[in-house]
Amino acid sequence: MEGTGGRRARLRAETTAEIRQVALKLMASGGPDAITLRAIAREMGMTANAIYGYFATRDDLVTTLINEVYTTLADAVDAAWADAPAADPAGRIRAWARAFRGWALANPEGFRLIYGDPVPGYQVPEGGAAPDAAYRVCTGIAALAAAAWPHAGPLYADSDFQWSDFDAGLLDKLRPAFPDLPPAGVALALRIWGHLHGLVSLEIYGHLRTQTISPDKLFREELAQLIRSLGIDS
Repeated sequence: MEGTGGRRARLRAETTAEIRQVALKLMASGGPDAITLRAIAREMGMTANAIYGYFATRDDLVTTLINEVYTTLADAVDAAWADAPAADPAGRIRAWARAFRGWALANPEGFRLIYGDPVPGYQVPEGGAAPDAAYRVCTGIAALAAAAWPHAGPLYADSDFQWSDFDAGLLDKLRPAFPDLPPAGVALALRIWGHLHGLVSLEIYGHLRTQTISPDKLFREELAQLIRSLGIDS
């Protein structure tokens, strides 16, 4: 039998989850600046003061949302990557890319939160930092380039990228994980990201709606062309 303390904990967890869901719903309908604790309280039939018992500030709520959204994305693409055979770089790239698109289509509000317009006035709370899951996604993108590099490397022999062309914090994460990936390989990772993110972003924001009835086919063709451009036999 559930005790009073257990009931309170369960109700608090349920209310906290509802606050997060309502915040994403408000953002989807009204844009990033629609996320306010007062608006959430109004939507839930609570007082603004009651909301502060769950999140001290709007930015604490947004930080929680960003961490959770990045974690669900990182979990989805990491699982797809791990399930694809390591000896099949084309298959691994396809699996990661499809998982990314699938996650975005299933979580459009989350996609907009982390890849759309920033929440106006948002400041990371003191002591906060970029979520580890965000770096997991960046590392996953670099893994795509590392898998392709044995095939694509010769195509970029004339690249003039240097380590100084990239953010030091990003390199602190990527270089230990991929010690054989040169600066040109990091640049390749960013270009791969541009290919995948571009079409997905157009789809999530509805810009393909009047252009094609087959966005999935368009994405598959773009992915096939990307793999060919990397010199990989698919």
